[in-house]
Amino acid sequence: MRRILVALLLSISLSAAGQSTQPKDLQPIPEPPLPPAGIEKDSALEPQVTITKRGEDKAEEFRIGGKLYMIKITPRGGVPYYLIDNRGDGTFARQESLDSGLRPPMWVIHQF
Repeated sequence: MRRILVALLLSISLSAAGQSTQPKDLQPIPEPPLPPAGIEKDSALEPQVTITKRGEDKAEEFRIGGKLYMIKITPRGGVPYYLIDNRGDGTFARQESLDSGLRPPMWVIHQF
């Protein structure tokens, strides 16, 4: 008796979960507008990624304006880790993930 009750409740819950909750009158999203005239895409501001494989390991180098700022290392049997140049002086520090939880403001005020 208990098995029949469990099977009945399970079939009712599965049929309720399978019903669609989307409205019937959905319309497609319009295309995004073009950028204003006079604004062009600056490829120097986009990161350039170079992927190299060393044996089973994979290294991805990220550059902006030709300057290397981050390397992502993906070992064959391990978790990926990052080498990040936080100060811009070429000294890389290892981080296990990109989310440190702390987000201090890091604006460039003046360069010599």
